[in-house]
Amino acid sequence: MRRILLGSQLRRLRESRGITREAAGYSIRASESKISRMELGRVSFKARDVEDLLTLYGVGDENERGALLGLAREANVAGWWHSFGDVLPGWFQTYIGLEGAASLIRVYEVQFVHGLLQTEAYAQAVVTRGMPDAPRAEIDRRVALRLERQKVLVSERAPQFHAVLDEAALRRPYGDRSVMQGQLRHLIEISEHPGVTLQIMPFSFGGHAGESGAFTMLSFPESDLSDIVYLEQLTSALYLDKREEVAQYQRVMEKLQKDGPDPAESRDLLRGLLQLS
Repeated sequence: MRRILLGSQLRRLRESRGITREAAGYSIRASESKISRMELGRVSFKARDVEDLLTLYGVGDENERGALLGLAREANVAGWWHSFGDVLPGWFQTYIGLEGAASLIRVYEVQFVHGLLQTEAYAQAVVTRGMPDAPRAEIDRRVALRLERQKVLVSERAPQFHAVLDEAALRRPYGDRSVMQGQLRHLIEISEHPGVTLQIMPFSFGGHAGESGAFTMLSFPESDLSDIVYLEQLTSALYLDKREEVAQYQRVMEKLQKDGPDPAESRDLLRGLLQLS
């Protein structure tokens, strides 16, 4: 998260001075692409590079320089998820850092129950289905990582979490009957948590705004950070932060929330599915 915040502040300073990424890269003996990665918070920061950039951007105030250099040092401290580096792809490490720093997380899922809402047994079934040839130890590590992520919802600085799940995600079985029943019960229980809003988009509604597929929107308490849309792919992910792109997903999310049954009605749908399972 600190990398994202520092990168955002460096981008703001560069743009306020009308300096191109190419010129900024030249000043620290690096490429334009490295400046882009720094501003997106996807690389570590060298103190010398930050000092040179601050000089280029005209930041002469010692207090401001000291604060940003301190942030650079903090940004290089590894997060808890780095201990799962053996099963955690680099592109997903960025997401976990953002997820843990967000003040509002909004998600739409259609394939399966979102990772922050999965039971251990359901997560085990999902990971096993996705990696049928993986050794049991690796599957267990991936499940442990998922359960560790879920602690964000009950932490002292827990974000508001708003999930819209397509009914397809609940009809598609992972694991046996008891696994699905346990998952449905868990959704009913967690939907009553004060920080969680859960809506189910039923088949009966027909076509809806979520036609482009699953996505996550992350909002942050820091005013310097814009909302980010996270789109996961098979071997990588996209992080969208351009205002016009984020706005399109914002409209889709708002439409899903408006069209879907409210949380109380959604719990009734979950109870109905539980009776049928």
